[in-house]
Amino acid sequence: MPALRRKIYLSPPHLDVNELKMIHEALQSNWIAPLGPHVDRFEQEIAASVGAKGAVALSSGTAAIHLALRLAGVQPNDKVLCSTLTFVASANPILYERAVPVFIDSEPDSWNMCPSALARACADLERRGELPKAAVVVDLYGQSANMTEITRICSHYGIVVIEDAAEALGALHSGKACGTLGDFGIYSFNGNKIITTSGGGMLVSDDTEALERARFWALQARDPARHYEHSQLGFNYRLSNLLASVGRGQLVNLDRKVMLRRQIFQRYVDRLSHLPGVSFMPETIGDRSTRWLTALTVDQAEANVSNIDLLNALERVDIEARPVWKPLHRQPLFDGYAYYPYSEEQSVSDELFSQGICLPSGSGLTEEEQNEVIDTILEVFEKGNQAFRQKGDWR
Repeated sequence: MPALRRKIYLSPPHLDVNELKMIHEALQSNWIAPLGPHVDRFEQEIAASVGAKGAVALSSGTAAIHLALRLAGVQPNDKVLCSTLTFVASANPILYERAVPVFIDSEPDSWNMCPSALARACADLERRGELPKAAVVVDLYGQSANMTEITRICSHYGIVVIEDAAEALGALHSGKACGTLGDFGIYSFNGNKIITTSGGGMLVSDDTEALERARFWALQARDPARHYEHSQLGFNYRLSNLLASVGRGQLVNLDRKVMLRRQIFQRYVDRLSHLPGVSFMPETIGDRSTRWLTALTVDQAEANVSNIDLLNALERVDIEARPVWKPLHRQPLFDGYAYYPYSEEQSVSDELFSQGICLPSGSGLTEEEQNEVIDTILEVFEKGNQAFRQKGDWR
């Protein structure tokens, strides 16, 4: 019997020899707690890599968003603007602070926060005397939002910009690193991200004084005293030295991992873009996406198959794929919160969710594995069109 092939995952970790060397060094030093030389070096190396003045290594990207919201001065009942087409972790910290999320639709050009919808929301909320304290702007699937226009709008209204670049470490907007385009930037090092620490995140900023406050809060806000003294609310949010060593080992290969994901994206485009009804996530002119995940849409009216047909077919042959994020304004958790669509006639994020699919895109994906994904998709399209022809409707 032929050997069973391993499952093809969406975005698994991609490890090398560097990580083992760094972990061994951390273990030998006996520094495995949420402090240590690898944490310090990891912060310095990330800051240098993206061109930020400072960084704080944390237990997750979610923790980084939470601390950024606190640094922005968000209080209970304050409004916070947030991209709707994203993972729930982008908005959950808003609720941690008992603030009120206001969701903003995507634009077709980037799939990210729509500047015109953002401007409408800001003007509307200003008229009500409810101007938001902060905006959480997501760089979806490694593609930068239109941060030039978004930061211009937010600056006009005095809104702190928190750039959720969890999926965009290594991406560029107008030549500048994603995560450094707002007041605070967020990276995630979850196991499925471009580089991983198993679990972790980073808060970056040019405001080094604010970063020191975040570092203080992340260590349970322990005041300087011989005994344990606490005058502020703190959190157990620091990254361990052991995990930071993994991140340092991963970071040296960041450019290569981004290159590999971009090559994977291009192979999908080369093999699948001719199919009727298929459109790939765009890359805006002047930007560089990491292509963390290859995302595309399928127009069933043109394709005679749907994104669900593709998901089911891939699942049957043990290939992991996912729908595009379900918009947060459609999530039961956020029922009743305000939402500003792209226009009165169109909600771009809802359209993307109804047609979108994300394909296996890990930097360790082999060409043979990718060909299996592609061949499965081609087979679904062929079967769909055969059935259409048999109905006598084929043109």
